[in-house]
Amino acid sequence: MESLEANKTWHLTDLPPGCKVLGNKWVLKTKRKPDGAIERFRARLVVKGYRQRENIDFFDTYSPVSRITSIRVMIALAALNNLVVHQMDVKTAFLNGDLDEEIYMEQPEGFVIPEHASKVCKLDKSLYGLKQAPKQWHEKFDTLVLSHGFKVNESDKCIYCKSENNTCTIICLYVDDMLIFGTNIHVVNEAKAMLKESFEVKDLGEAKFMLGIQITRTANGYSLDQSSYIEKILKKYNYFDCKPACTPYDASVKLFKNTGDSVRQSEYASISGSLRYAADYTRPDIAYVVGLLGRFNSCPSREHWNAIERVMRYLKRTANLGIHYQRFPAVLEGYSDADWNTLSDDSKATSGYVFNIAGGAVSWKSKKQTILAQSTMESEMIALATASEEASWLRGLLSEIPLWERPVPPVLIHCDSTAAIAKVENRFYNGKKRQIRRKHSTVRELLTIGAVRVDHIRSEQNLADPLTKGLPREKVQNTAKGMGLMPTEPRTTSDGNPTQ
Repeated sequence: MESLEANKTWHLTDLPPGCKVLGNKWVLKTKRKPDGAIERFRARLVVKGYRQRENIDFFDTYSPVSRITSIRVMIALAALNNLVVHQMDVKTAFLNGDLDEEIYMEQPEGFVIPEHASKVCKLDKSLYGLKQAPKQWHEKFDTLVLSHGFKVNESDKCIYCKSENNTCTIICLYVDDMLIFGTNIHVVNEAKAMLKESFEVKDLGEAKFMLGIQITRTANGYSLDQSSYIEKILKKYNYFDCKPACTPYDASVKLFKNTGDSVRQSEYASISGSLRYAADYTRPDIAYVVGLLGRFNSCPSREHWNAIERVMRYLKRTANLGIHYQRFPAVLEGYSDADWNTLSDDSKATSGYVFNIAGGAVSWKSKKQTILAQSTMESEMIALATASEEASWLRGLLSEIPLWERPVPPVLIHCDSTAAIAKVENRFYNGKKRQIRRKHSTVRELLTIGAVRVDHIRSEQNLADPLTKGLPREKVQNTAKGMGLMPTEPRTTSDGNPTQ
């Protein structure tokens, strides 16, 4: 309440005729540290925004957040250039937005002023629960940062860069959490001072924990891992004492839709969702099997349970794996692959790609194709088109970062299909399917403008291989190492010395 009053979020007034008043409620939450210890107790006043009427109480509501891929790219750049990485948290961020609409709210429960019990709160500032609250906050932050000489990255509207006097400052915003990258501690402190002038912020010092990811400064760069989160889900679903497994998926097992009764469907879907979070953020080695198992969330069978339990056993063995970014190589390169020999119910192939910077994966995907390919070449071309689009986006992101080399060279994509490479190197494609012709045109266009280039690689060396199929133990270990997945090292301070 003190924060709300100091921010002048509302003022009391009589409800005008014809206007509706919104309710509110207190949301109480215990915030915990990465190790599970209680950090603080938090109370938040939330408006019942679901009662708002479109085009009356709100108009546009869209607000961008930084892609997790962008965050990984920034951490990789920090490792390459030995940047200082600090973290800040904006307290009650949504209260900073200015409202353009006329909105009335009931007085908060427990804080009704007796002599003005009949009055309502006319909101002057944004409040949690309002549909436009995220948009208003982002606009306020965006206006402030741009007014201080920062430039927004056109590929990710939540990345801001400022370069002057051979120094560079980068701000990466995710709702109210932000990472500040700087070539030295002085430019980082300048950015912090600028933010403290306008917002009430919490300075968290060196970046350690964001979005459930532990950020560790190592002797050779930075690493990202979710060992605490993985340990948490293993304990939550009673797999903490299970027998470890060497691979996340048994390639000899083929999974199909369950035609019988589902087995513990809600628990299966819950585990699948928990694994998806890890697979998307720091564990590309389980991306394929998590995507595969997610197709059976609505009606899992005993076979599906055996497969998902194997993933949990694999995580038990590899809980401390994290993506390590080192000070070389300063190159963006990708790998593309597809598995056409699928035995899925609809006979659609699986695409996979992974892109590395500084020796660690920054972007990856494993996804069932939406087009029915009729040959290995077609499935590989579909995968290559998807990888090329991601390469073009990554290249655009890096082209606006002052720390990346100029001019930005084409992104090299490795593919293990000579037939697909031969097709995309030819200007003409005379296939029957219009969808495949469009994929060919996509790759050809990016090759022509110099955004990407494609070369051949042996299947044994293709790092995208585990994103399309199950592999034996040795290949799982080799590809994981190629993507920068290694056991985490002790944390070090900004001068490179180990912490106590």
